[in-house]
Amino acid sequence: MLTIRRHTGSILLAALVSVCWPLDRPAQAWEDQKVSGPFVCRAEFPLSGMEGLMAELAQIQGDLAKYLGIPPTQESIDLYLFRDKQSYSRFLEQHFPKVPHRRALYLKGRGTGMVFAYRNPEFQIDVRHECTHALLHASLPVVPLWLDEGLAEYFEVPAGERAFDNPHLTSLKWNLWFGGVPRMENLESVGSLEGMRQAEYRSSWAWVHFMLHGSRAAHAELVGYLKDIQAHTPPGLLSQRLRQHVPGVEQRFTAHFKSWRR
Repeated sequence: MLTIRRHTGSILLAALVSVCWPLDRPAQAWEDQKVSGPFVCRAEFPLSGMEGLMAELAQIQGDLAKYLGIPPTQESIDLYLFRDKQSYSRFLEQHFPKVPHRRALYLKGRGTGMVFAYRNPEFQIDVRHECTHALLHASLPVVPLWLDEGLAEYFEVPAGERAFDNPHLTSLKWNLWFGGVPRMENLESVGSLEGMRQAEYRSSWAWVHFMLHGSRAAHAELVGYLKDIQAHTPPGLLSQRLRQHVPGVEQRFTAHFKSWRR
């Protein structure tokens, strides 16, 4: 199964492919290697100066466990970093010629998950976003599309910017002042990534933000929902669970963002 993920401001790809690797490349082709949490990173450039990003990736796993109850993965995740777009494209053409090439990739088949990215102005955002996908799919049997993307959008920025400084926040507040409340049911009905446009990414992020920062009851429902998924228990629709246990949830969603400030 191949799934294309469209990320705000660019087009990224995540794929679940029924193939086996390994990647046939000599170890000396990688200039540097580092392990951080579950991530085994191989890079075509020195990783000195990248200690902050590597630590952030391990922190994302810890935060998924701390705030959402998602257990740390017991499997490793391979992270491949390329010096530039040309080197990245050559590598993908050699190993994955049938996979549409985008700015960053998350791939998972019968082996461990793999993340690929190349240095560009949005490099660290790309890496955090795709590594969040990798962590989610390493620990959970399935993640609904909108929630998968909403969590990746939330964790793609540095930890200190998640609550107040995500680029989605300004446009979301603007839409809310004009009555544009995003309905979770609409997100749940999106069956493929062709239906995920910038507005859907923003709305998915917004519901994740609300459940993490805006309502203890909503947060509890999100944690319980993910726990059911982990246990292979049919979780139902998160929108229905929220309406049942968080009265006036859309009004509370709106009030949360209209009053949200430092």
